[in-house]
Amino acid sequence: MADTSGSVPAETVAEAPAKPLKRAERAQRAGRAPARQGKPSDDYRAPGSVGERPRPPWHPFPLAELLILVGLVAVAIGAARGASGKTLLFAGIAIVVIGTLDTTIREHLSGYRSHAGLLSAVPTALVHGGIALLLYELGAPRATWVLVPIAVDVPLFWVLLKLLRARFADARRERVFAGQR
Repeated sequence: MADTSGSVPAETVAEAPAKPLKRAERAQRAGRAPARQGKPSDDYRAPGSVGERPRPPWHPFPLAELLILVGLVAVAIGAARGASGKTLLFAGIAIVVIGTLDTTIREHLSGYRSHAGLLSAVPTALVHGGIALLLYELGAPRATWVLVPIAVDVPLFWVLLKLLRARFADARRERVFAGQR
């Protein structure tokens, strides 16, 4: 007959360790260096990056970060207002995009970190929207508003991605070479 009291069988309790191991002890037993405890230090390096993050011309003023914050607040207020907040919603989205592009373009062109996919997607989306609006104005059927621009989107994205990857590779080589001098 099965035990329905909800208690744990004695053999399971006997197998459990008396005291859980600390993270550093587990790492030492596994032959690894223990993870750092406390605050992250100044020597943190983002994955895929080389050297220091490029500084904007307006450093130390955090313009890009403030643009993103203001844009997010505008998006939240615009979304909360519903139909009457459409203008604020779209303005907030535009502000967030500008703040994000500021950082990504600077990092990409300096060879710090590649943002080729994002930087290819933005102009592709703008071209897609422009073609869709043109088709709408010409009175084309709804299905063509999406399908026809895709015929332009795919090759445009591919070409921009290849060009931006090549530009990043050149900037990265220069950054690495300059760091070795």
